[in-house]
Amino acid sequence: MAYKKPDVDFTSSRVTPEGRKSNLSMFMVMLGFTFFSASMWAGQNLAAGLNFGQFIGALILGGIILGAYTGTLGFIGAKTGLTLDMLAHRSFGRKGSWLPSAMISFTQIGWFGVGLAMFAIPVAQELLHLEVSADHMPFVGYVLVAVAGILMTASAFFGIKSLTIVSWVAVPLVGILGTVAMIMAVRRGDNTLVEQFALINDGSLTVITGAGLVIGSFVSGGTATPNFARFSKTAKIGCITTVVAFFLGNSLMFFFGAVSSIYVGGNDIFEVMLNLNMFYIAVFVLGLNIWTTNDNALYSSGLGLSNIFGWSKRTMVLIAGIIGTLAAVWLYWNFCGWLNVLNCTLPPIGAILIISYFMNRGDYESDDVQIKTVNWASVIGVVLGAVVANLLKWGIPSINGMVVAVICYLIGYRLDRK
Repeated sequence: MAYKKPDVDFTSSRVTPEGRKSNLSMFMVMLGFTFFSASMWAGQNLAAGLNFGQFIGALILGGIILGAYTGTLGFIGAKTGLTLDMLAHRSFGRKGSWLPSAMISFTQIGWFGVGLAMFAIPVAQELLHLEVSADHMPFVGYVLVAVAGILMTASAFFGIKSLTIVSWVAVPLVGILGTVAMIMAVRRGDNTLVEQFALINDGSLTVITGAGLVIGSFVSGGTATPNFARFSKTAKIGCITTVVAFFLGNSLMFFFGAVSSIYVGGNDIFEVMLNLNMFYIAVFVLGLNIWTTNDNALYSSGLGLSNIFGWSKRTMVLIAGIIGTLAAVWLYWNFCGWLNVLNCTLPPIGAILIISYFMNRGDYESDDVQIKTVNWASVIGVVLGAVVANLLKWGIPSINGMVVAVICYLIGYRLDRK
C-alpha cells in the first residue's frame, strides 16, 4: 500500500491530541488574526464620533459581545476538533454546508485581495512617490501586490505550522513597534489623548452604535474561529485564548486607528509612523500587520472551498490566493463597500453553529451520525438573518441577524420533532 502523507491540517477530520498546539502558540495565532487594518478604520470612525470615555465604553461593550460570540465558537472548535465547515455538516447538512463554506470563502478571498492592495498602494504612494488612483496603478504597484500575494499564499499553503511561525514573528513586532509609535505621536502632540478626542469628535455616535462598529469590524472574521481554535489543548483553553486575544488585539487596532486619526488625520498606524519619519519601519509593520490576517483569511477560504469541491486544502488555497492576488487592486477600489455588507451575512452562520451544537451535542461528539443533505431551517435562517442585518436600522446589525437566524433554526428544529 502506498504511503499517504498525513493531513496535518485535519481538513475533513478531527484534530488528534498529537495535532494540538501549545497554549502560547494558539494565543499568538489568535492575536495575529485580530491584527486587521479594517479595525483601525473603525477606530478612526469611533474617534470622530465619541469622546475618550465613550470610546473606552464602546471598546469594552463591543469587546464583551464579540468575545462571547467568538469565545463560544472557540470552545466548540476546540471541544470537537472540527473546522467550521465540518461543524456546518451537522447544523446545515452535507450539501447545506456549502452555503456557509461559500460565504466564508468569498468574503475571506475578498479581504485577502483588499489586504494586498492595502499594502501595495500606500507603499507605492508614500515611499516610491508614484501616482496611484482608481484608474491608474503603476507597474511597480502590481509587482508589490504579486510579491505580497506569493508570500502570504505560501504561508497559508503550508498550513497551521506556517501560520504559527508568522504569528510568532509578526505579533510581538507589530504590537511593540505600533505601541511605541502611538505613544510617540501622543507625546509630540499639543494636547493629551483625552483633550484631543474632545477636540475632534462631533458627538455623532453613542456608546451603543460605537459598540456596533467594534463588533462589526471583526465579527465576520471571528466566525471562522473554529478553524484555528480546534488546535487548542482543551475547550476551556480554546475559549479563554480566543476571548483574551480578540479583546487585546482588537482594542490595540482601534487605538492605532484612533490615534492616527486624531493626531495625523489618517486611519492607520502606518501613517503615524510616516509622520514620525519612521519610513522603513512603517513598511515593515504594515506588511506584517496585513500578513497575520491575510494568511488566516486564505487558510479559512481554502478549508471552505475544499468542503465544496472536494479538492485538497492546499490546492484550494493556491487557487484562492491566485484569484485574490489577480483581483486585489480591483477589489480595493470597487469592493470594500460590498465586503462590509457581506460581513453582516456571516454572524447568522456562527449563531446557528452555536445553537445547533448545544442542542445536539451528541451529534458533534460522534463521527457515526446521520447527516441531512440540507437543513433548510438553517439555510433560511442565514438568508433571512443577512437580510435583516443589512436592512434593519435599529440596534446592532450583526446581533439582529443572529437573533433571526436562531429563531428560524428553532422553528425548524421544533417542526422536525413533530
